[in-house]
Amino acid sequence: MAAANAGRDTQPEPASPDVPPNKTSKGGPAKESAVRRVVRARWNAISLNTKLVSTVLVLLTIGVACISFSIRQLVSNYLLEKVDTQIVQQANLVFQNIDLLRNSDTNSTGMTDFFLQIRDTDANILTTPLKPTIAQDVVSEPVLPPSGTMGDVTFGEPFTAQSIVHLGSELPSRATLSTARSPWRVVSMKVVRNDVFSYIIFIGLPLADSIDTVSRLTRYCVMVGIAVILLGGVIGTLVVQGTLAPLKRIEKTAAKIAAGDLKQRIPSTPENTEIGSLSASLNAMLARIERSFREQQSTTDKMKRFVSDASHELRTPLAAIHGYAELYKMQRDMPGALERADESIAHIEASSSRMTVLVEDLLSLARLDEGRGIDISQQVHLTSIVRDAADDLHALDPDRGITCGVVRFVPRNGEEAARLAFEQGDLPAISLNGDGSRLRQVVTNIVGNIHRYTPVDSPVEVSMGEVIASIGDDSLGRMPPTEQSLRHFLDAVDVGQSINVGMRYAVVRFSDHGPGVPAESRERIFERFYTADPSRARQKGGTGLGMAIVESVIKAHHGFICACETDGGGLTIVVVLPIAPVEIPAVQTQDGRSAKGGKTSRNAKAGKTLFASKSPKANR
Repeated sequence: MAAANAGRDTQPEPASPDVPPNKTSKGGPAKESAVRRVVRARWNAISLNTKLVSTVLVLLTIGVACISFSIRQLVSNYLLEKVDTQIVQQANLVFQNIDLLRNSDTNSTGMTDFFLQIRDTDANILTTPLKPTIAQDVVSEPVLPPSGTMGDVTFGEPFTAQSIVHLGSELPSRATLSTARSPWRVVSMKVVRNDVFSYIIFIGLPLADSIDTVSRLTRYCVMVGIAVILLGGVIGTLVVQGTLAPLKRIEKTAAKIAAGDLKQRIPSTPENTEIGSLSASLNAMLARIERSFREQQSTTDKMKRFVSDASHELRTPLAAIHGYAELYKMQRDMPGALERADESIAHIEASSSRMTVLVEDLLSLARLDEGRGIDISQQVHLTSIVRDAADDLHALDPDRGITCGVVRFVPRNGEEAARLAFEQGDLPAISLNGDGSRLRQVVTNIVGNIHRYTPVDSPVEVSMGEVIASIGDDSLGRMPPTEQSLRHFLDAVDVGQSINVGMRYAVVRFSDHGPGVPAESRERIFERFYTADPSRARQKGGTGLGMAIVESVIKAHHGFICACETDGGGLTIVVVLPIAPVEIPAVQTQDGRSAKGGKTSRNAKAGKTLFASKSPKANR
């Protein structure tokens, strides 16, 4: 009842309503959570190198400790069983040779280590004939049950007993005293004579040798364990540091990249390892980040330059309008004001018209950038558009020699690169899907530039042709307007013409023999508001957006345009527009049915992607 009452008294009282359910009045759970957070924070603050080395040392320590403890226990149990076996097997021999063992030399045989006590059937002590003397008259004997009782001792079952040490006249040494204090292993047995239970004997052996063996083995295990832990710690530290060295390099590379050096790359290692795979992925990511950063920076620079150029181009007509309006106000009360007013209004109208064209071109570019204002699903007869443009140029410059012909592809010949050549003749009939009005605007702008920037007596060649190229229109549409991209396209044409696989493209060339454009400026003629005249006077007219609109329209058609030098001097504009994938001709099967030598769409896709991986670096 008292225990029950005590149990009831120690039951916790219900929490007060004022205390939150997750917190006790002493803040136990909250304190535990705070301790856990502190421990986790400190653990996370430790370096990975230290964590791994510490883990290796802890595992080695635990492993060595477990092995040493297991060996100690196994050896101790084995020695104990060996002592028990020796006692049981030699008990009868010892009992029968008591006098001989009592009078024998203690250094001559191991039989003198036995302890023997004889009791009657009631467990009363009769005699203790054998008490081994260790050294210096030191006698050790086990602690046995008192005379007249057996205690909890079971016959034939060995048990461990503590020792009683009897000192002699001489003070023993520490080693002798330690040996004497060692416990005993004792067995109680019944002595039967003539089938009559006569005596009870207690026979035992000291465990000093076993304990000494186990102690020495333990010391050896500890020393070997410490050596293994130290050696393992050193080797583990070297291995971990060597393994984490690539991560250190990654860390240093990341620090340099964070400082602004985007060209840094992580040293490559075999990709079949985790570090190698990580390095390859990070290098790919860094290359893409650098490319995106360069593109963003280029876009930002272009946007800044575009805003600056647009502001400059708009400022000129606005300043003219404002100036002539002020002039009219100043001179309206003077004689001849009407004539001067007409002159001012004419200048204002001209500036307004120029600004209107500029704003319309800007709006057209904005729509093209957004993918609006163009429909490329129409069926367009490209030949008629180019022929009309040639007629328009002839009407603008009647004295200019204009020759129409065919674009002929000249394949690679040894070290001579593939090229496009002009062959006089009629324009070939070419039709494709596109936006007719926008393509007409492209050709008109190109012809207008020839009329505006070349002498009226310089000849012009207008040509068209059709080629097969092993490059997809998506890849072609992303290529920059450079001569390097044109060479890449011609290489793809060289492959496509030879294997007859890929896309069919229409090629239109406008070649003049005027002053031309320097090589460093040819790529820039497609930039918005670009002009070779640093004064931006626009004395020959134009808004500086015509060729930019041309490029945007061509890109919207997944085509390509570039400017290169004409053979003999001048400028050549090359326009490439996709027509359709190459169709594989049907072949006759053995059963008489017609079948294509492979799916058209599959071969077309193969041709579209054959050279896609080799696009110029500027396209990335």
